[in-house]
Amino acid sequence: QVQLVESGGGLVQAGDSLRLSCAASGRTFSSYAMAWFRQAPGKGREFVANISSRGGNTGYADSVKGRFTVSRDNAKNTLYLQINSLKPEDTAVYSCAARLGTIYSIYRGLDDYDYWGQGTQVTVSS
Repeated sequence: QVQLVESGGGLVQAGDSLRLSCAASGRTFSSYAMAWFRQAPGKGREFVANISSRGGNTGYADSVKGRFTVSRDNAKNTLYLQINSLKPEDTAVYSCAARLGTIYSIYRGLDDYDYWGQGTQVTVSS
């Protein structure tokens, strides 16, 4: 089992950058495929980015390609999301998710993931 805690959100202006972190408990973080999802006000949770257990494979939603970068440090049990050129439409609660996965497996579906963090709020003003 793994517990996830996000941090790094805040109120920023359009064009700013943020780095979100997701700290995981447990000794087997390197066995888990990870992902970031977000939920904007009044909308459903949507996929943002994913990364395989060893970091060798990543994927992104079309809406964030070129601006978001997902990475992980398995020695620190931490997942990251670097967000550049923030837009007002990026305003959402960002959550990380985990599931056991093979070295190169990545997953995009909400139902693919077994563990979720509580989320961190990102608010972008225009």
